[in-house]
Amino acid sequence: MSREAWFVVVIAGIVAVATLVGAVLLAIRVVRARRMLTALGGSGKVAFYGALIYTIFPVDVLPDPIYLDDMGVLAGALIYLTRLAHQRRAAARRLPGQPDAPPESGRARRRVP
Repeated sequence: MSREAWFVVVIAGIVAVATLVGAVLLAIRVVRARRMLTALGGSGKVAFYGALIYTIFPVDVLPDPIYLDDMGVLAGALIYLTRLAHQRRAAARRLPGQPDAPPESGRARRRVP
């Protein structure tokens, strides 16, 4: 094998290992997010289990040596679950009678006389 071909094989192996490590780390974060599923309701469960099933099953949009589609699905599920969790926490902190809009941050309110 020529030196250039060997270089391409090594670089491709490094990229494959890096994407595999990224997919595994994202899968671990998704599994850890499972703890909060009871508070997130049905849509959170669908996002969690859908991402997990897509990652585990061998049928992919891209072939398995390229884990970019798996990483994208896992990252999308994590983003969705995180936003859903923040919305649920904000709704739980809101007192009865408070408006739905978040308070102004960092600005002093002007009093109208």
